Amino acid sequence: MCSLCGILGCDDHWTSAVARPGVYTRNTDRLSRRREAADRMKFASAVLSPRRISVSEWQGTSYVLSSPTGRTQVFDSLAHLWPEAEAMAGRAFDPLDPVYLEQLKAMS
Repeated sequence: MCSLCGILGCDDHWTSAVARPGVYTRNTDRLSRRREAADRMKFASAVLSPRRISVSEWQGTSYVLSSPTGRTQVFDSLAHLWPEAEAMAGRAFDPLDPVYLEQLKAMS
């Protein structure tokens, strides 16, 4: 798929709190949804920070991973965050690794 098609696609992931018939969400207004999205980015960046990788939202439709060397990767759904981060780092992440958990604990 080309980048443009990926950007124009729909991120209908369960983490996207959108008001639509048959779906419960407490975030019925745009400001609440933007605040929740910002909180997700803050949390995701905190989880990735021991690996020196950050994530940000792009245009409200995609996400960008960034490494300390300036490498970036655009992806369209938070469901792809962990595999994209592993690909960027060039190694697998074990979220239950005791050393990793200690690094997270020390950063909080």
